[in-house]
Amino acid sequence: NAIVLFLAVLMLGWHCVWMSRHGREAAQQMSAVGRAVAEGSRPLYALSLVIALAVLREGSEVVLFLYGFAAGGQASLGALALGSGIGLCGGALLGMAIYLGLLRVPMRHLFAVTTWMIILLAAGMAAQGAAFLVRADLLPALGKGLWDTSDILSEKQVIGQILHVLVGYDSRPSGIQIVFYLATIGVIGFLTWRLGSPAA
Repeated sequence: NAIVLFLAVLMLGWHCVWMSRHGREAAQQMSAVGRAVAEGSRPLYALSLVIALAVLREGSEVVLFLYGFAAGGQASLGALALGSGIGLCGGALLGMAIYLGLLRVPMRHLFAVTTWMIILLAAGMAAQGAAFLVRADLLPALGKGLWDTSDILSEKQVIGQILHVLVGYDSRPSGIQIVFYLATIGVIGFLTWRLGSPAA
């Protein structure tokens, strides 16, 4: 379980760094392919191939994340199916709204928000992986239950579950979980900033 979560964290980190460095280039290249297809200089299947490869790459990440949650016993099969269906419908509605021009969000702001959401998701998964390794006696806990916020916000409540999935909220974290969480944010955040900054 921990290995799957760490693989997912590595994939998320790579995704953040890649998007910060090559996201603008990829968007320009896709726009160029779209214009070439519209002008008739490239066949229609070229655009279909580009879209299929993009969906395949993102889809493989989704499969890895869902497998990580299933392997960790975080949710039942029904809950995973329901959550996936809601996410799919929400993504389709959001995509349609952007395509139709209903949401005019500057792309740089959109990429900045999604990048930080992915970084927090990766940090939460790294902390969960550390918790699995502590339970398997492969890592020291560095203090169990540094604090207890279960009276204020329990992970059994809906908001607590959402925060647990999105940002790795834990009401009673161990010290090693905090170390992994902060280290993941620091490393991925630094690489995203460093590699994403324009060259001099």
